[in-house]
Amino acid sequence: MADAQQLAQQILDSVGGSANIADVENCMTRLRVEVVSTEDVALDDLKATDGVMAAIAAGSNLQIVLGPGLVDRVANDLSALRAQPSGPAPSVTPEELAARGAAMKSAARSRTDGRTMRAVRKISAIFIPLIPALIACGLIAGINGILTNLGWLPGLTPFLAVLSSGFLSLLAVFVAMNAAKEFGGTPILGGAVGGIVVAAGVANVSVFGEQLAPGQGGVLGAMAGGILAAYVERGMRRVTPDVIALIVVPTITVLVAGAVTLGVLMTVAGVVASAIGVAATWLLANGGAFAGFVLGGFFLPLVMTGMHQALTPIHTTLIDQTGWTVLLPVLAMGGAGQIGAAIALWLRFRRNEALSRTIRGALPAGFLGVGEPLIYGVTLPLGRPFITACIGGAFGGGVVGLFDQLGHTVGAIAIGASDLSLLPLLNGSSGFGWALLGYGSGLIVAYVVGFVATMLFGVSASVRADLEAQSSAPAGDPVAPDAPIDVDDARVGTAASAAR
Repeated sequence: MADAQQLAQQILDSVGGSANIADVENCMTRLRVEVVSTEDVALDDLKATDGVMAAIAAGSNLQIVLGPGLVDRVANDLSALRAQPSGPAPSVTPEELAARGAAMKSAARSRTDGRTMRAVRKISAIFIPLIPALIACGLIAGINGILTNLGWLPGLTPFLAVLSSGFLSLLAVFVAMNAAKEFGGTPILGGAVGGIVVAAGVANVSVFGEQLAPGQGGVLGAMAGGILAAYVERGMRRVTPDVIALIVVPTITVLVAGAVTLGVLMTVAGVVASAIGVAATWLLANGGAFAGFVLGGFFLPLVMTGMHQALTPIHTTLIDQTGWTVLLPVLAMGGAGQIGAAIALWLRFRRNEALSRTIRGALPAGFLGVGEPLIYGVTLPLGRPFITACIGGAFGGGVVGLFDQLGHTVGAIAIGASDLSLLPLLNGSSGFGWALLGYGSGLIVAYVVGFVATMLFGVSASVRADLEAQSSAPAGDPVAPDAPIDVDDARVGTAASAAR
């Protein structure tokens, strides 16, 4: 197990120290570091750091692939290191201050261009902490469903049903708590507002002549209520005297945010959630293979840009409505196409030790649904294999979409898993068997098409020459296995460091 604290220190040094870090966030596999000045970042040193699978610079935003589990520990340790005092501030000249201010202004201006992405990451951060529990409860529900269908262990199935449904019945509360926390409020006050959404007494309330129902608006209503609670609380703290803040602030927060949630947000969010469910079901039921082809083919670019995070609340809403999300099995085909592409590269250039080592290190994670190591370490740096991986994903998505069109909906009862790890979480309108057949068929097609497409035209002549030259280079030759590859006149690393 990698030393998270030591890795955090090495990352801190490579990005220019605490003073050069504007913000730190993380998802399940990636550490996102927003820097003040890109000139102070030693990107090559960062890529070569033991434990870093890949590092990509997108303007002032660094995306550092560390893998699940480790990224959480490193993010916590990096935040702790940033908070440590760095000693007395050195004296600076007015010219240096002016230059520093200009650099910060330039960085702020570039970050403004990414405002949408930051909003997406903020919304996604509400749901990311919930994913482990969603997976756990989904797996237990899947096991319970199989036992129930087979008529086995009837004394155990009610016990498992409670274990799997307890968290999901209070999902709105947890979403509201995380939403309040993410937007600068007190989590427990957000939870108090979110609890209104699932309260049984909601059935006794009418709004504009319409009777409300417990759970109406689902996670979207709870998220909006939690965000509103954070803003109300922050506003009240600015104007409330400290001597009465303990009583006034939480009371006004719950009263105002709760009333708006009950009177407006639950109704509006209910309409939006219903529209999402109808649209997703209609898309795959009517678009079928074509819709699946498009969704499966474009998912990897969404992951590359981080825009896939915007789908997290949509998946959660669909699961809350119908018990499964029909989008995740289709989108998962993108990762399967990439696995086929990576295997093709492995077989075709197996004498290139650097590339082979990278693929060997990234493939197990890919089969378990963690695709970033393959994206940033193999397919994207080489260019064309990323496109052939998308082609594989498109054909796999088309197969899953065809099953939906034929009336055998393929769904996932939890999020956070993909590829082979999604198999136990499958369900659909025709039961687990049809869902397994549809998803499994899509996986096989995506693997095969990604493999064949990469074998046929996945590598340009210049890249092939570089890879083969590196494969045949004797020890001590200037063209060594860890040398950079020339990809269509753009020098990029072979990502040998991604295998470390």
